[in-house]
Amino acid sequence: MNWKLAGSALVMAAMLTGCSDNKGEVSLGWFTTKDVVIKDFQDPKVPGVTCHIASIEADLSLADPSNSSIACRQTGEIFLANINDIDKSDNGELVFKQSKSILFKSLKVRRIFDQENQTLLYLSYSTKETEGSYKHSLSTVSLWGSEAYQTKMKVDG
Repeated sequence: MNWKLAGSALVMAAMLTGCSDNKGEVSLGWFTTKDVVIKDFQDPKVPGVTCHIASIEADLSLADPSNSSIACRQTGEIFLANINDIDKSDNGELVFKQSKSILFKSLKVRRIFDQENQTLLYLSYSTKETEGSYKHSLSTVSLWGSEAYQTKMKVDG
């Protein structure tokens, strides 16, 4: 068996993982191989939330640009049990990851819980500095109107 060929095929298959299920794909023009691709995912621990991520993908490149945008919305019930099950630390929890190059650059999405405002924050960001900054985008989903919304306790005094 040709191990180099098998290894190359394995690397290509890993790079293509997650490339299906695109919700939209817009070409950036006639003379470019780059497209804006829109993907969606449900939060694995809060299934009542769906996020859409738009990012640029290049067909003939080993590294895609770092820019992306994210929009998250409540698309189903959000239960208190879901919120009780999430990481509530300041760093939140990784809920999505996509490789953007063969050399360590990826697009990640973290969920952070804003207890005071009863809001889920979804931060998308690139793991590699580009043009002097780390590209990022933020979307929020309020728990208002859901079973998970907790009224603030008033302190007697």
